Amino acid sequence: MEENMWIIELESALLDDCNVNDIYSICQGKQLPEALRPDVWQVCLDVRHKSDQMSLFNEIYDLPFQSQLREDCQRYVERMGNDEEDKVSVVSDLESIMTFYCKNRNLQYEPENGWIELLLPLFALKLNRSDTFNLFESIRDTYIPKGCKPKGNVFHVFRLLLLYHDPELCTVLDTKKITPDLYSLTWFQSLFASCSSLSVIIAMWDLYFQNADPFMVFFLALIILINGREQIMLMKSASKEDIIKFLINMPCALEVDDVPDFCSLAQYYALKTPTSFKTDYLKALYGKQNDTPRSQEESNKVSQALCLPVSVYELVENSATEFPVQDAVRFFLVDCRPAEQYNAGHLSTAFHLDCNLMLQEPVAFATAVQGLLTAQKQAIEVNSNAGGEHLCFMGSGRVEEDQYTHMVVASFLQKNTHYVSLLSGGYASIHDYFGDHMADCLEDHSVSKCLVCQQHNVKQSKSAPLKAPATTPSSTDLFSKFSAAMKSKSAEVKGRLLDIIVNPSSNGAASTSNNGAAQTQAAQERHVSAKDRNGKRYRNVAPVFSIDDENEETYDDGERDTPQASGVNKEIVNLNQYFKTADIINAFKCRDVHINGYMYDSHLIITPTHLVVLRELGRGQAQIMVRRPLASIVKITAKKRHRDLITFKYGFLDGDGLLITDMDRFLIPNATEATALVSKHIVEVLENAK
Repeated sequence: MEENMWIIELESALLDDCNVNDIYSICQGKQLPEALRPDVWQVCLDVRHKSDQMSLFNEIYDLPFQSQLREDCQRYVERMGNDEEDKVSVVSDLESIMTFYCKNRNLQYEPENGWIELLLPLFALKLNRSDTFNLFESIRDTYIPKGCKPKGNVFHVFRLLLLYHDPELCTVLDTKKITPDLYSLTWFQSLFASCSSLSVIIAMWDLYFQNADPFMVFFLALIILINGREQIMLMKSASKEDIIKFLINMPCALEVDDVPDFCSLAQYYALKTPTSFKTDYLKALYGKQNDTPRSQEESNKVSQALCLPVSVYELVENSATEFPVQDAVRFFLVDCRPAEQYNAGHLSTAFHLDCNLMLQEPVAFATAVQGLLTAQKQAIEVNSNAGGEHLCFMGSGRVEEDQYTHMVVASFLQKNTHYVSLLSGGYASIHDYFGDHMADCLEDHSVSKCLVCQQHNVKQSKSAPLKAPATTPSSTDLFSKFSAAMKSKSAEVKGRLLDIIVNPSSNGAASTSNNGAAQTQAAQERHVSAKDRNGKRYRNVAPVFSIDDENEETYDDGERDTPQASGVNKEIVNLNQYFKTADIINAFKCRDVHINGYMYDSHLIITPTHLVVLRELGRGQAQIMVRRPLASIVKITAKKRHRDLITFKYGFLDGDGLLITDMDRFLIPNATEATALVSKHIVEVLENAK
């Protein structure tokens, strides 16, 4: 009886308004009871309360490709082996749903595009036509990556993943000119429904939808290849066509009993992959498709990537984490810049491998590589935070120089080295990440010799000259502490960085004493909590809102900076579904910064009328923390020392000034774009209100 208690708990949860997180915690990977599966899938795919869209269908079958669609529906249903009466019913519903989907989305059906294979397993749930349509539409929108077509970006990304985990196998397939789209196109189009039995698909999708990870298909495909690795390697001398045929049919060997291990291995490999893989490619693969120049540029970056990229954000976070999760990614950073650049500033844990040696002194380069591998092995053995299995190579971030870094990376890949990645933006991105504080976060940093500093100085000299703020003793003390923490690679790094960014010394404002107007305003500005309407006002400010540099004052954020009590009831949403909401203008990944030392992975959502903050909960879920009317934003400020740290201040007109009632602070990687977009729509809202 105790073994089945989870089923009773699941039944009870389904009677309430549960979500995918509740389902996941109750089921924990168990096979779903057949009677409860329809409800569970509807909850996981967030369509339980969706309207009857099929009622809008006029039952007119007049698509240009209607006869082809009808023939394909009949052909696929024939393979199922149902009795004649069932076949007629299934074909009718299948064609109806496909026809309405094409009309409703203004799409054109193409043979072998995976739609019918994706839809057929849903008929096993025996739901009505409308519910079946809603499930199909949600699966297509949430879990089928965009651009599933020959030579599409999906397959460039998948190849990078294979190269990361099994470079030798990737090289064998590359040598045969077997690109992933030639064998895995149907896997991605149908979530393996085109090449697996119905019982296997049902069991796989049970786990798939509970995990709520759109990238799981990439790791399932990876496991398929790795599982068949030995057979593939034995086929080196076979023809390209024979190998492709073998690869396409590999999922056919899966049985129901294999599914739990299959999915567990996929999750294990996901854990062993840098998180940048998902964060960097989420929008490109699962966001709205567009043909803008910027989108095309991003697409080209993916197709031309040498290896898996790692964001500077992940690298810095990784170096400041104690790695409580076994098998989590741990980087060993390899700085490939020339010696003179390395000596002018570097991360304390970086191993220096001069890329110039590869061509100039091959023997010395080979010796240095052996030293690198020995140092990596020793760092892993002593469980140092500075050492890990995952090699992250770093160039300068300058195209003309990084070609040599790419040669070094390619040499490691040619030796079939596992877990090879490249830091996006190189050293310049680390330099910019720390801002004006990089001198305290980098080892041996020299402003006069650092090429990035020299470039910044040239840019500043061309713009209006600004006097650099003096560094106060107290702020120097803070940064020296941060520097020490960085060098020791302790978990305190994260908190120290937050202290420095958010809580600069109160004397910092004095550094702008040469600017009288700024000093006067800093003296007058006060912030009050939303519950205190008697606070001091901003005087002499614009009646709408303004965008300024932020003086280094401390501020009282009241309840906003207190962790939310567990009993607070806030709306939970599915991230992928929410991002596709029609009125969302743009979304920016950020960190919600709180003064008490907490930072939360979040998304800043801009709509025509509101600023919405979503806090990530995991498994594709997020909590709506605040909805701020754009009209209530009276000031947007940025830290002079950290341009990506943005504060939104809210308030209202009170006599001849403004009363500030609340504020939010975010660390936004592309802050300039975000603030420009917000300010534009604030103006529009205020203009429309006149």
